[in-house]
Amino acid sequence: MPREGVRPAFRQWRAARPFWGGLLLALGGVEVLLTLKASLDVIVHVGMQGLAGYLLPVVMLLCGVLVLFNPAQRLFYSVIGVLVSLGTWLTSNLGGFFIGLLLGVTGSCLAFGWLPDQEPRVSRRRRRKEARATKAVARPLEREAGRTA
Repeated sequence: MPREGVRPAFRQWRAARPFWGGLLLALGGVEVLLTLKASLDVIVHVGMQGLAGYLLPVVMLLCGVLVLFNPAQRLFYSVIGVLVSLGTWLTSNLGGFFIGLLLGVTGSCLAFGWLPDQEPRVSRRRRRKEARATKAVARPLEREAGRTA
Protein backbone atom coordinates (compact mmCIF):
# COMPACT_ATOMS: atom_id res chain seq x y z
CA MET A 1 0.00 0.00 0.00
CA PRO A 2 1.79 3.17 -1.14
CA ARG A 3 2.00 6.06 1.29
CA GLU A 4 0.80 9.44 0.13
CA GLY A 5 2.63 12.71 0.43
CA VAL A 6 5.58 14.62 -0.87
CA ARG A 7 8.22 13.12 1.41
CA PRO A 8 7.57 9.44 0.54
CA ALA A 9 7.37 10.35 -3.16
CA PHE A 10 10.72 12.14 -2.91
CA ARG A 11 12.27 9.17 -1.10
CA GLN A 12 11.08 6.83 -3.82
CA TRP A 13 12.41 9.16 -6.54
CA ARG A 14 15.74 9.52 -4.70
CA ALA A 15 16.11 5.75 -4.28
CA ALA A 16 15.82 5.20 -8.04
CA ARG A 17 18.92 7.25 -8.92
CA PRO A 18 22.42 8.09 -7.66
CA PHE A 19 21.12 11.10 -5.74
CA TRP A 20 24.09 11.95 -3.54
CA GLY A 21 26.58 11.50 -6.37
CA GLY A 22 24.69 13.82 -8.68
CA LEU A 23 24.11 16.35 -5.92
CA LEU A 24 27.78 16.47 -4.91
CA LEU A 25 28.88 16.78 -8.53
CA ALA A 26 26.46 19.66 -9.12
CA LEU A 27 27.50 21.36 -5.86
CA GLY A 28 31.14 21.05 -6.88
CA GLY A 29 30.37 22.83 -10.15
CA VAL A 30 28.49 25.59 -8.32
CA GLU A 31 31.33 26.02 -5.83
CA VAL A 32 33.94 26.35 -8.58
CA LEU A 33 31.72 28.87 -10.39
CA LEU A 34 31.35 30.90 -7.20
CA THR A 35 35.11 31.00 -6.60
CA LEU A 36 35.57 32.42 -10.09
CA LYS A 37 33.40 35.36 -9.00
CA ALA A 38 35.41 35.93 -5.79
CA SER A 39 37.11 39.26 -5.17
CA LEU A 40 40.49 39.88 -6.76
CA ASP A 41 42.26 39.62 -3.39
CA VAL A 42 41.15 35.99 -3.03
CA ILE A 43 41.60 34.71 -6.59
CA VAL A 44 44.72 32.73 -7.37
CA HIS A 45 45.53 32.98 -11.05
CA VAL A 46 46.70 29.53 -12.13
CA GLY A 47 46.42 28.33 -15.70
CA MET A 48 43.92 29.47 -18.26
CA GLN A 49 41.40 31.97 -16.90
CA GLY A 50 39.47 32.44 -20.11
CA LEU A 51 36.53 30.49 -21.43
CA ALA A 52 37.74 27.16 -20.01
CA GLY A 53 37.59 28.60 -16.49
CA TYR A 54 33.84 29.05 -16.89
CA LEU A 55 33.15 26.13 -19.23
CA LEU A 56 34.43 23.31 -17.02
CA PRO A 57 32.36 24.20 -13.92
CA VAL A 58 29.27 24.57 -16.10
CA VAL A 59 29.92 21.09 -17.52
CA MET A 60 30.34 19.78 -13.95
CA LEU A 61 27.00 21.29 -12.97
CA LEU A 62 25.35 19.93 -16.10
CA CYS A 63 26.75 16.42 -15.51
CA GLY A 64 25.46 16.50 -11.92
CA VAL A 65 21.96 17.47 -13.04
CA LEU A 66 21.99 14.88 -15.83
CA VAL A 67 23.05 12.15 -13.39
CA LEU A 68 20.04 13.06 -11.26
CA PHE A 69 17.49 13.17 -14.06
CA ASN A 70 18.91 10.53 -16.43
CA PRO A 71 20.36 7.77 -14.23
CA ALA A 72 20.52 5.28 -17.11
CA GLN A 73 23.54 7.19 -18.50
CA ARG A 74 25.23 7.69 -15.11
CA LEU A 75 28.45 5.92 -16.15
CA PHE A 76 29.11 8.30 -19.03
CA TYR A 77 28.21 11.40 -17.03
CA SER A 78 30.30 10.33 -14.05
CA VAL A 79 33.40 9.70 -16.20
CA ILE A 80 32.99 13.09 -17.87
CA GLY A 81 32.36 14.62 -14.44
CA VAL A 82 35.54 13.26 -12.89
CA LEU A 83 37.65 14.35 -15.88
CA VAL A 84 36.17 17.84 -15.86
CA SER A 85 36.55 18.06 -12.07
CA LEU A 86 40.23 17.24 -12.39
CA GLY A 87 40.51 19.77 -15.21
CA THR A 88 39.33 22.56 -12.91
CA TRP A 89 42.61 22.17 -11.04
CA LEU A 90 44.32 24.06 -13.87
CA THR A 91 41.57 26.34 -15.10
CA SER A 92 39.55 27.49 -12.11
CA ASN A 93 41.51 28.66 -9.07
CA LEU A 94 42.92 25.27 -8.13
CA GLY A 95 39.56 23.60 -8.55
CA GLY A 96 37.66 26.07 -6.41
CA PHE A 97 40.37 25.99 -3.75
CA PHE A 98 40.21 22.16 -3.65
CA ILE A 99 36.63 22.10 -2.32
CA GLY A 100 34.88 22.04 -5.69
CA LEU A 101 37.44 19.62 -7.05
CA LEU A 102 36.92 17.19 -4.15
CA LEU A 103 33.13 17.53 -4.29
CA GLY A 104 33.15 16.82 -8.03
CA VAL A 105 35.45 13.80 -7.82
CA THR A 106 33.57 12.35 -4.84
CA GLY A 107 30.19 12.85 -6.50
CA SER A 108 31.40 11.30 -9.74
CA CYS A 109 32.74 8.26 -7.90
CA LEU A 110 29.48 7.84 -6.00
CA ALA A 111 27.48 8.07 -9.23
CA PHE A 112 29.79 5.61 -10.98
CA GLY A 113 29.54 3.06 -8.18
CA TRP A 114 25.76 3.24 -7.75
CA LEU A 115 23.92 0.02 -8.60
CA PRO A 116 20.27 0.44 -9.65
CA ASP A 117 19.04 -3.11 -8.98
CA GLN A 118 20.68 -3.58 -5.61
CA GLU A 119 18.36 -4.52 -2.77
CA PRO A 120 18.44 -2.34 0.35
CA ARG A 121 20.99 -3.44 2.92
CA VAL A 122 19.73 -5.21 6.01
CA SER A 123 21.29 -4.02 9.25
CA ARG A 124 23.29 -6.38 11.42
CA ARG A 125 20.77 -5.96 14.23
CA ARG A 126 17.92 -7.05 11.99
CA ARG A 127 19.88 -10.08 10.70
CA ARG A 128 20.62 -11.19 14.27
CA LYS A 129 16.99 -10.74 15.26
CA GLU A 130 15.83 -12.85 12.29
CA ALA A 131 18.43 -15.53 13.10
CA ARG A 132 17.21 -15.73 16.70
CA ALA A 133 13.62 -16.00 15.50
CA THR A 134 14.43 -18.89 13.15
CA LYS A 135 16.36 -20.68 15.94
CA ALA A 136 13.42 -20.25 18.32
CA VAL A 137 11.09 -21.79 15.75
CA ALA A 138 13.53 -24.61 14.88
CA ARG A 139 14.11 -25.78 18.50
CA PRO A 140 10.53 -26.96 19.18
CA LEU A 141 10.42 -28.64 15.79
CA GLU A 142 13.63 -30.55 16.58
CA ARG A 143 12.24 -31.66 19.94
CA GLU A 144 9.07 -32.90 18.26
CA ALA A 145 11.07 -34.79 15.67
CA GLY A 146 13.18 -36.43 18.43
CA ARG A 147 10.11 -37.58 20.36
CA THR A 148 8.44 -39.22 17.39
CA ALA A 149 11.55 -41.14 16.33
